[in-house]
Amino acid sequence: MSTKLLSEDQKSMSHHHTIPVGIIEGFFGRSWSFESRCAYAKFLAQHQFDFYIYAPKNDNNLRRNWQEDWPQETKNQLLNLRNTYLENRIAFGIGLSPLDIWRNTNDKDYSQYKKRLQQLNDLSPEILCILFDDMRGDLPDLARIQIELTHIAADVSNANKIIFCPSYYSTDPVLEKVFGKMPDNYWQDLGKGMDESINFFWTGEKVCSESYSSSHLQSIEEIFQRKVFLWDNYPVNDGAIKSQRLHLLPFHSSHADLKTYIKGHAANPMNQAHLSQIPLLSLSYHHQEKTPLKTEQIFIEIAGEQLGQQLLKDANFFQAPGLKDLNADQKQRYIDRYQTYLPNPLAAEVIDWLQGGYVFDPNCLTE
Repeated sequence: MSTKLLSEDQKSMSHHHTIPVGIIEGFFGRSWSFESRCAYAKFLAQHQFDFYIYAPKNDNNLRRNWQEDWPQETKNQLLNLRNTYLENRIAFGIGLSPLDIWRNTNDKDYSQYKKRLQQLNDLSPEILCILFDDMRGDLPDLARIQIELTHIAADVSNANKIIFCPSYYSTDPVLEKVFGKMPDNYWQDLGKGMDESINFFWTGEKVCSESYSSSHLQSIEEIFQRKVFLWDNYPVNDGAIKSQRLHLLPFHSSHADLKTYIKGHAANPMNQAHLSQIPLLSLSYHHQEKTPLKTEQIFIEIAGEQLGQQLLKDANFFQAPGLKDLNADQKQRYIDRYQTYLPNPLAAEVIDWLQGGYVFDPNCLTE
């Protein structure tokens, strides 16, 4: 194991909070534009977040065809993105999902894997995530293979923080239903076998948890022999039901008490980059020793006075039931209303959503 990991001080990634807090672009469906991603560096810096992780599920060079490097044009965009985060003093991360690497684990596969890790080094990420979420997991040797692959990543990567996502990343029964039965003692074996410098992602009692009890987090800490790094599936909206909704309301206020029980907090945002900033702003405040902003102030801070008030008025309906309860006339009324706020990008995203621009990706199976 590389010593750089073992000596890595947790605080070096967290300049604003007691634990690192940031976002992971880790959803299915339509991903953000590079322009939006670059703009996020400023937003995150301004509101005292610590990191951004690039891991969109529809980037085939990170998932479906993970063995292949990006085309040069994409790689240039990623280099530019990484530099933008560096300039804004936000740690930049990448999430690799070596889909079904264990279907035939032989040396050839591992050499491809090492080669891909070396290609990722070209981007000098500060954080590397090895993600085994949302793929079949009913293999007896799963923990051993994943430990081996994660340790290889820690050795090859030039990142100073490695975060691993297990195939069963929640106690939610939906995971076994969709991805097969979890191997016996899977979590205990991971906890025992994985180098202590490696962080584990965890989504709580549900794939999409609204809150996290200290007793649950402590029981998982015992099993994994480390505090978990929270992968928070709010405000994400990429599932069959959730793609009908816009999650604009703040994070649950109990998030302010989490820092004692977790190693870090990564929020998975919505397919709508600009609108995601409304709930994300509340998360940053929960982790700061500051008086949280009132909900109305958050909407106005991100969207401006008039559009902020309008979004606040519609937020409960957009949150649930959302699109599925709107007939064509009602949809048109909302579209007309938000067109008066164009060219504001938040209004444009609302209109795009109302017009069916964010269609559910059937690869998202956990809802």
